[in-house]
Amino acid sequence: MTNIEEAREYFSKDIYATETTGIEIVECGENYAMCSLKADRKHQNATGHIMGGAIYTLADFTFAVASNFSNFPTVTTMSNISYLASPKGDILTSKAKLIKNGKRVCFFEIEISDNLGTKVAVVNITGSHLG
Repeated sequence: MTNIEEAREYFSKDIYATETTGIEIVECGENYAMCSLKADRKHQNATGHIMGGAIYTLADFTFAVASNFSNFPTVTTMSNISYLASPKGDILTSKAKLIKNGKRVCFFEIEISDNLGTKVAVVNITGSHLG
C-alpha cells in the first residue's frame, strides 16, 4: 500500500473494527499508524466506562495497520495491555510504533490517549510475519 486511501480501502474488510466498533485510520506509513475511535454508549460497560475490549480492539487494529501497511502479512501472536486510566474524553486515539523488526517477528508499542490528554493504555504486541 502506498497511501492512506489504499489502507482505508484494504482495512474496510475488517468489519468488526471499522463498522461494528467504528475505528478510523487517521495516519499510516511504514511501521506506523494512528487510528481513532469516537466512543459512545455502545462502547460502555455496565458501570458506564469504556469497555476494555473496545480499547484493546483499537490497539490491535492500529497494530494491524502499522505492521501490514508496507510489509508482508503480519498477525498478532502475543500482546500485553496495561490500562492506565479511564478515558475522560470521548475520542480515543492510538499510535503504533515499531520497536524492533526481525525476519519472522516484530515488536510494536501502541499508546492510547483521549482527546482531553488522558493517557488511557499502553499495549505491547509481538507480531509474526507470515509467508
